[in-house]
Amino acid sequence: MFKHLMLLIATCLLFTNAAHAAAENDSSLVLLTENFPPYNMASNGKNFAQEENIQGIAADIVREMFKRAGVSYSMTLRFPWERIYKLTLEKPGYGVFVMARLAEREKLFKWVGPIGPDDWILLARADSRIKLDSLEQARRYKIGAYKGDAIALHLSKQGLNPVIALRDQDNAKKLLDGKIDLWATGDPAGRYLARQDGISNLKTVLRFNGAQLYLALNKQVPDEVVGKLQAALEQMRSDGFVEETFSRYL
Repeated sequence: MFKHLMLLIATCLLFTNAAHAAAENDSSLVLLTENFPPYNMASNGKNFAQEENIQGIAADIVREMFKRAGVSYSMTLRFPWERIYKLTLEKPGYGVFVMARLAEREKLFKWVGPIGPDDWILLARADSRIKLDSLEQARRYKIGAYKGDAIALHLSKQGLNPVIALRDQDNAKKLLDGKIDLWATGDPAGRYLARQDGISNLKTVLRFNGAQLYLALNKQVPDEVVGKLQAALEQMRSDGFVEETFSRYL
């Protein structure tokens, strides 16, 4: 009886140690993203999607990047942005795309990219008489922006106090309804979102900044993995994969 008990304990310990070893050796990354078309978006238009149900320029580029680098991953689209940003900041093995690489974020993550540009613009209704030569001139107007987004953060730092929405696409309707005078958004993302809601009668009144968009990884992700992903992306850029992906969506 005692021998059987000792054998059972030894077997349990063996499986426990094996499970811990497997977990430690698992290099699979958890990738999070949001609805930010045409870079990343759920195929059903909802705020939750996984794996092949996530489409867009960045989603296609990231998939190919991980395939060429030989790094395993899972991909989930969730909402809101602030939540997935916080998860990536705090959890080892997590990443988020696409994120603007800003000075204040530089030391918080490890970066792979750039994946693509994000020009910052102010949109107005097509019949608006607003004319701007600088962001300072926009101070007198009510500007809509997206909670947690780099553009909203920039406007706040400049003292423009944007009117915050939980989803960027909500600002298109707010603009048409006269709830805001201007919509601070990215190009091409903003126009794409507006068209999805049947809104095309908008015009650009100012281009005021821009940023490059990246895959941001938790600081605990090994440098070796980051290097493999960056090398794969550079190869994709050289052989035309990145350019071809952009042309499919724009």
